[in-house]
This record gives sequence, structure tokens and C-alpha cells, in this order.
Amino acid sequence: MTAVPVVDIAPFLHGDRAARRRVAEEIDRVCRDIGFLCIAGHGVPDEAFDEIYRHSKAFFHLPLEEKRRVGQRHPHAIRGYIGYGVASLSILQGEASPPDLKESLNAGPVDVDYADPYYTAPGSRFHFAPNQWPERPDGIGEAWRHYYRTMEALASDLMRLFATALDLPEDYFADSIDRQTGILGAMYYPDQPQPPAPGQLRSGAHTDFGTLTVLRPDSAPGGLQVQGRDGEWQPVKAPKGTFVMNIGDLMAQWTNDRWVSTLHRVVNPPRDSVLGTERLSIGFFHQPNYDAPVECLPSCRSAERPPKYAPVLAGEYSYRQFSSQVLEEVS
Repeated sequence: MTAVPVVDIAPFLHGDRAARRRVAEEIDRVCRDIGFLCIAGHGVPDEAFDEIYRHSKAFFHLPLEEKRRVGQRHPHAIRGYIGYGVASLSILQGEASPPDLKESLNAGPVDVDYADPYYTAPGSRFHFAPNQWPERPDGIGEAWRHYYRTMEALASDLMRLFATALDLPEDYFADSIDRQTGILGAMYYPDQPQPPAPGQLRSGAHTDFGTLTVLRPDSAPGGLQVQGRDGEWQPVKAPKGTFVMNIGDLMAQWTNDRWVSTLHRVVNPPRDSVLGTERLSIGFFHQPNYDAPVECLPSCRSAERPPKYAPVLAGEYSYRQFSSQVLEEVS
């Protein structure tokens, strides 16, 4: 079974050409193998994460009626609060399964100029829907906006790294992500005093459907697992201060499956630890511009390896996936 490695990206961000190349080659190797890794040297201060973590956990501890005031208003617009047992990620894999044992709070781009017709054109669909900020705890909106911008910048750095790893100009993806549509989500997994239904998990097995995901989980029991090429599940243990990063479906399509979008899930805590096991993970799910064409990259095709996927607009693909995972509307 392949372990989930740790890659220090600081030499790419700050090093010379040789150091940058070494990091790019390591990223290419890992993304070909398992598509999951932990990144160190990312430059994001712990304080930025601690702030959003603290505010988000306080939100999930509020009464349900108060959380519902910022409930998701449309199944295609991933904004606001999604309640416990409302979503099922395994549906994205065509599997019928019980709903996931989690709640979530989600936000999209935070710097949107609605006077620019790009953000309101028919093709934009719900990718730039207004965010919903809870009234409590105080400062939660500002904490989320700050962290969103931080993750957006990190994702842009990672996309430059990806381009280098794929033998492309470093700025190759710049025009495809300069108005990206990523989702920032806090996934809260409460204690489980009652046994889950058969086959029910905190988050069912799924792949992410964007370019990349940058996630920081906590260390509570019942955590993230990734499926290796041998079909076995293994826990993902992130060293302190690192982020878990994984490849999404659109990046796999861009690379003609040179890089893999790997199944992962969040398992339940042991039944002998049913209390004191609440878990909070905060992830940034990076998406390209809604009108960015995703088609086989020139460095990932050859006569022996023709394109496997038809070209698709990133926003069309994301829109279909958004609408598949919610089991019922939240008002």
C-alpha cells in the first residue's frame, strides 16, 4: 500500500530553478501514484487557520434554528448551512447509500464585482451566488473572507507548481483560474451517541470534482481515509502544520489520467468512543473559471495515449456535480 507522502513546497515557492524542478518532479510522481499528499512549507500561518476553525466550531455549536437562518437556499448554490444528514457524497459515484453524518457551512468567491456582466451572465449559473454570513459568532464573516483569500492564493501557487510538473509554462493555467469558482467549506462531524445505519459514514466514498482540494482536518477519532491502488483503505495522517492536498476530477481529465483523482471517505469513530469525537475539517475546493475549457493538455497526449475525455467547460461539469449530492432542499 502506498503511504500518503509529505512534500515541502517551500523550495518551489522560494528556491532556485533546480530546487523548483525537484519539487515539481516529486509532485508529478505522487500525483501519478495516489493523487494525495500532505504539503509543508506552504507559508500559511497557523493563526489564519486557528481563527476560522474557532469561529466555525462556535457556529456549529449554535442552536439548529439559528444555523438554519443561513441555510442553503438552492441545491445548485453551495452557500450557507447544509444540515445533518442532508447530503450524500457517495451518490456522485452512482452508489445508493444513507446520508452522510455531517453538517457543513460553505462559501464561494468573496471578491465579486456584480457590476461586471461576467459574474451574472447565464453561464455563471450559481458559481457566484452571494454568500450567507451568520450573525454569530461575532467576526465569523471576516474570518472566512480572510481565509478564503489565503486559500485562493495558495491554490494559485499550486497551479503554477502543477504546470511546471506537467512540463508546461508556469503561467499556463493563469487564464483559466483568474476568476475561479472555488468553495470554502467547513465540515462538522458531531458525536455519534446512536449507531450509524449499515453502510453510513461521516462522509461516503467519493472523488472531488475540481482541480485540487486543500484541507486541514483536526485529529479527532474517525477521520479521512484514501483508497490505494490495491483497493485497501488507509488513514491520512497530516503532520502538524501541513495541509492535505488531493487531485480532483477536472485535473485528472486535464492530464488524461496521468494524475489520479482518488476515492476517499471519512469514517466513523470507534463505537467505544462515541462521545468526545466531534470533528471539524476545513477545506478549499478549487474550481477553474466557469468558462474555462478543460481538454487534454498537450504534454499529456501522444499517438500511444490519445485523449480519453471529451472537452468540457469547467462550470458545466461542476454544476452537474453540485446538483447531485444534495438529497433535499434546505430552506
